[in-house]
Amino acid sequence: MPQLSQLPDVLLSQLLWLAIGLGFIFFVIARGMVPKIQATVDAREQRIAGDLEAAQAARAAADQTEAQWRERMDAARADAARIAQDAKQASAGDTEAKVKAAADKVSRKAEASQAKIREAVLAARAEIEAVAAQATREMVERLTGIEVDSKEAAAAVKAQLHV
Repeated sequence: MPQLSQLPDVLLSQLLWLAIGLGFIFFVIARGMVPKIQATVDAREQRIAGDLEAAQAARAAADQTEAQWRERMDAARADAARIAQDAKQASAGDTEAKVKAAADKVSRKAEASQAKIREAVLAARAEIEAVAAQATREMVERLTGIEVDSKEAAAAVKAQLHV
């Protein structure tokens, strides 16, 4: 094979051209493309670092806002509890006053009713005495024929009823 026989003669020149080609490719990539890629990577890292710092600042601001919100909510709850307690006390006072007024009104009505009952009892007793005195007078007159004075009959009935 004639190709293999000339291999030692051209091997050095082919290795030289291989080294020149690889060197050229290396310098083109190293000088032209690597700085662009490195600049892109650096910009990306800077943007990520900036975004992380912004996120941490936003988280700190959110934590601070949440702490302020919790303080305001705690204060609002305390105010609401105080207002509710004040309203309960005011309502209890109003209710107590209304109950007392109603009890006084019921008491006055009960006293008035008791007075009416006493008056009715006294009137009934007086009427019973009058009827009993009249009946006694008529019975004595029918049974004995003696006429009894109405005042005497009333006094006798009264004495017997109050014994």
